[in-house]
Amino acid sequence: MKKTLVVLAAGMGSRFGGLKQIEPVGLNGEFIIDYSVHDAQEMGFQKVVFVIKKEMEEVFRNTIGKRIENKMEVKYVFQEMDNLPQGVTISSTRVKPLGTAHALYCARTQVNEDFAVISADDFYGKEAFSLLSKYLEESKDFGVIGYEIGKTLPKEGVVKRGICFTNKGVLTDIVESTVERKNGKIYGKSLEGDKEYLLKEEQPVSMLMYALRKEIFDYIEEDMKEYFKDGIDNNSEYLLPNVLALAMKKGVIKIDLIPTKSKWVGITYKNDLEELKKQIRELIEMGEEPRELWK
Repeated sequence: MKKTLVVLAAGMGSRFGGLKQIEPVGLNGEFIIDYSVHDAQEMGFQKVVFVIKKEMEEVFRNTIGKRIENKMEVKYVFQEMDNLPQGVTISSTRVKPLGTAHALYCARTQVNEDFAVISADDFYGKEAFSLLSKYLEESKDFGVIGYEIGKTLPKEGVVKRGICFTNKGVLTDIVESTVERKNGKIYGKSLEGDKEYLLKEEQPVSMLMYALRKEIFDYIEEDMKEYFKDGIDNNSEYLLPNVLALAMKKGVIKIDLIPTKSKWVGITYKNDLEELKKQIRELIEMGEEPRELWK
């Protein structure tokens, strides 16, 4: 089967102060997406679909698109406000993108097979793509890559994580929480509660890296009609983790947890850049990533 990778790259990067998707992080000016796509291609993915904003098309085509178009099939789709199921409307004053589940919905015209989806903002590691590729080959269910929370946290500061709970390897819940390392220990607090709880270093968390089945597009279309039926304000977002968690709880889908030992590195703020660059340099020195990706 053709393995397809969908890359969600239409975020505005307001906290970062610019387009994180095209911030150079490699020795030769490579972007985070370069590393994700390169690792995916090495693990058997043959097609990549970029979900971007229309105004980003030229820079995407002339940079990463140009670098990989002779390696993989490349498609572009745009996350646009009017790309909605029939009967669904939103405020004409809305500027902020509608969220990751809507971004994925916009890719439906270019995806006719089971696929993987990731964020353009995150460095996932080669092992995670290997696990994702294998899962798509061997399973017919949905899967989420589960990172050990200790390998996803910055040295200081509060971040948000989707804490994964399982029963015999099958996901039972994802609790969106704030997480912070304090005095050498990790504490989480549900976004819907105020009680802190202690987490182990190896507690699995979701970092928006999924193996999905093409039927998800039909589910999202119907779910969007319900979600938007009473309108939507200018700030709320229709998020993929929430959509999948609800579908799981309804019994519509089953999601397997796919554990990885990889270290995840993301960029939220400008000062996160140096940690990512350091991580990439270390991987190059260990021979796990090439000095130049697209020779």
